[in-house]
Amino acid sequence: MAIPLAQEEHKELRKQIKKLKKSASLGKLDEAGAQELKQLKKRAKAAKAASQATSGGGSGSDGGEATAEQQSAPEASGKQKKRKGKEAAEAEQQEQQPAAKKAKAKKGKAAAGGHAAPSGMAAVGEPPGSRKPLVKALYEEAAEVAAMTADQVKAWRKERKTKVEGCELHPITAFAQSGLSVQELHATRNFQQPSPIQAQCLPIALSGRDLVGIAATGSGKTLAFGLPAIRHIRAQREAGVVSGKKPVALVIAPTRELALQINTVLEEAGSQCGVSTVCVYGGVPKRDQVQALRKGAAIVVATPGRLEDLMNDGACKLDEVSFLVLDEADRMLDLGFEPHIRAIAGKTRADRQTLMFSATWPTTVRKLAADFLCHPVKVTIGSQDLAASHSVTQVVEVIEDRARDGRLHDLLQRYHSSRTNRVIIFVLYKKEAVRVEQTLQRKGWKAVAIHGDISQVQRTAAVDKFKSGQVPLLVATDVAARGLDIPDVEVVLNYSFPLTTEDYVHRIGRTGRAGKTGTAHTFFVGANDKPRAGELINVLREAKQEVPEELLKFGTTVKKKESKLYGAHFKDVDHSQKATKMTFDSDDE
Repeated sequence: MAIPLAQEEHKELRKQIKKLKKSASLGKLDEAGAQELKQLKKRAKAAKAASQATSGGGSGSDGGEATAEQQSAPEASGKQKKRKGKEAAEAEQQEQQPAAKKAKAKKGKAAAGGHAAPSGMAAVGEPPGSRKPLVKALYEEAAEVAAMTADQVKAWRKERKTKVEGCELHPITAFAQSGLSVQELHATRNFQQPSPIQAQCLPIALSGRDLVGIAATGSGKTLAFGLPAIRHIRAQREAGVVSGKKPVALVIAPTRELALQINTVLEEAGSQCGVSTVCVYGGVPKRDQVQALRKGAAIVVATPGRLEDLMNDGACKLDEVSFLVLDEADRMLDLGFEPHIRAIAGKTRADRQTLMFSATWPTTVRKLAADFLCHPVKVTIGSQDLAASHSVTQVVEVIEDRARDGRLHDLLQRYHSSRTNRVIIFVLYKKEAVRVEQTLQRKGWKAVAIHGDISQVQRTAAVDKFKSGQVPLLVATDVAARGLDIPDVEVVLNYSFPLTTEDYVHRIGRTGRAGKTGTAHTFFVGANDKPRAGELINVLREAKQEVPEELLKFGTTVKKKESKLYGAHFKDVDHSQKATKMTFDSDDE
């Protein structure tokens, strides 16, 4: 028997409704789609009624007389009605769920002053289960910030080379506009105004959104994630979401020096509002770190390797971590930490808030962001490509290898004539650090070195001497390129050019920090450094710096990026793709 048109139409409409509901459950349904879903439901209801009327009133020439099949199967008809009733109840329940979610989102939006975080969970993490929901919406836009016109916001961002994707929140121009208390703003008491990344990221992070921040080193991003972390912790405590001594916020950094620097800033920031911090890193015994974790800490700042060791030992539980920060994400991936980061993040709450900061935005970092973050806002300060700080004057000198020692002595007489101002001299190898340190000391300069062959205690002591000014010359390998935040470093001297131009950018970022200017003077040995000439020229041109003619002679070709672990033979491939079968002819043919 032919299927009535009304019944066929109803069946087709239900298919369309099912597709739209699936999109809604994934958060991919826009306002137009919601309206279409509403109309389809009305049409489906009408088609269903027409279908029932047609089947109930009969069809064909029998004038409404029941068929022999209907008369002989009353039991089957009863079961069919029961099944239809169950399907109708399920459909009604499904229709009510999006409405409930919408009402919940509306409530959160009102709490956040009209800027609620989208619901969802990260792909990497543990589902919260029946635990209390997190309190994320903690920002209410100040009247003077909300009053900024679109043209004013556009002009502010253009002047500071700031680009925002995925959010319409205006930047703040004073720390007080963030809505944080005086105690929570304790670390900003000596700053006149927020840096560009702080001005734009604070409102976004405080509103509960996941965030990707692309900014050069020395831009002030530690407080951009540190202040929202403190507010987030206090909000969870007030709501009874967390209790006990387990950490609530976790900051992961690639090096010991950077982890210690972040820890220092966050310790001061949380000192007036009861938010404690513990730093865990390798190179020192675990005992003191384990004891500190047992006492309890709201924030843990860690390097990936040591943190994973402590997790395996049962000394650090991350199941209450709801605020995760990945700092210098590009550097961590370069060092091969991705498996460790995934293992660590997998033990935190999947409904957490996640912030990721990076100096560059390569494909590897984008893939990590896709798994770790949920509907993130992206804030770019300057360029998302390789770029140096514009507050640093860059001087590149093409030189012969054997001439470097004598030239270094001459430059110190120029840049360090007072013998009191701070200067960092970067070298490439550990043995080279020892040799340069001894050479300088023999010539009467006060110098100290940090590298991988000395203990963490010795490294810390050397940095402390440099910070205090007791020893104003610091010889360092790239271990110190990220993490040393000393505002008064006036000059960086690159005795040896690094293996990658990214490391060059981070080396020279040790000067010109916190709104000050600096100078970076670099030795470029053609025989060794020629492959990186093209990228270096691009960095100089982007920062509007002078490019020496001797450097241009090496060419402007940019060499393919090498892997830190696998060298030039590295190829970034998609391991999810299925292998293709290859056949070969027989050797006998």
